[in-house]
Amino acid sequence: MKSAAFEYSRPADLAEACALLAQEDDARLIAGGQTLVPLMAMRLARPKRLIDIARLPELAFVRKEDRQVTIGATTKQCVVERDLLVRADVPLLAKVMPFVGHAATRARGTVGGSLANGDPAAEIALVAVTLGAALVYREGDATREIAASAFFTGPMLTALPPAACLTCVRFPVWKDARVGFHEVNARRSDFAFASAAAQIVVDEDGICRRFALGIGAVTPVPLRLDRLAEALIGTRIEEKRLRELARAALAEIEPLSDLHASADYRRRAAATLMVRAIAEAYRSAQGQASRAH
Repeated sequence: MKSAAFEYSRPADLAEACALLAQEDDARLIAGGQTLVPLMAMRLARPKRLIDIARLPELAFVRKEDRQVTIGATTKQCVVERDLLVRADVPLLAKVMPFVGHAATRARGTVGGSLANGDPAAEIALVAVTLGAALVYREGDATREIAASAFFTGPMLTALPPAACLTCVRFPVWKDARVGFHEVNARRSDFAFASAAAQIVVDEDGICRRFALGIGAVTPVPLRLDRLAEALIGTRIEEKRLRELARAALAEIEPLSDLHASADYRRRAAATLMVRAIAEAYRSAQGQASRAH
C-alpha cells in the first residue's frame, strides 16, 4: 500500500516547527521516520501534514552539561552508538544501542523518535527510565522538562502534548559505574519480549554503593525497580539472594500478555534477565575495583 496524501513542510528552525504544529491538528513531526513511514504505508497513520525536523542543527548533538550528558532529539541512533562521550559517561546507553533495531534502521532512526514513540520494549526508553533521565520539549514559546518515569503513560502513549516537539534528553552521569543488559526476543534486534538493564557502583570492598535496575517490554511502560535497588545497596551481591529479590519484585506487577508472550512467560523471563544483568554489572564493577588496587 501507499500512504494517503499529505502536505510536507521543512521548517527553518525549531520555532517554525512548533508554529506549524500548533496551526494544524493532524500534523506530525518526522525525523528518521522508521516508525511513522511504515504506519503511513499501511494507512494506520494518516497525517495531513508532515513537518520534517531532521535537518534542524539545534536538535542534533551530544554534549556534556554539568553532571549530565544531553542528546538532541534528532541525533541519529548510529551516532550515539559510536559516540565516545556516551561510552564514557552513559555506559548503559552505549551498552543497549547495538540492540536497538538493526544497523540500517539505526542509520536513520533518532533518539527522540524512539522516545516519542513510547514503545514499552524500546531499549532507549528503558535506559531513560532506569537512570532517571529528563526529557525536554518545546510547546509554542515555552520549554518544559519531564522525568522519564512520568513521560511514558502506556503502550505507544506518552505525556508529550500534541503540539509539542521533543528537543533533547538529559542522562545523569554516574562516576565509576558498571552496567549489565540482557533481553530475549525471537531474533536479535527484533522487539524484545522482556529486557533488564542494571547500573551499579561498588567500593573497594565489593559493597554496592549505588544501584539502578529497570525492566522493559514486561509492563505497559518501562519500569524502574527502586525497592529491589534499595535492598541491594550496602551489601555484597549474591546470586541466591538476587533470585529471591527478583521474584519478590515481579510478584507485585502485572505483566503484559499478547500473541508473542504470555504474562507468565514474561514474569519468568524478566526474573532471569534481571539476575543476569545485575550479575554482569557486579562482576564488571568488582573487576574494576581489583584493578584499582
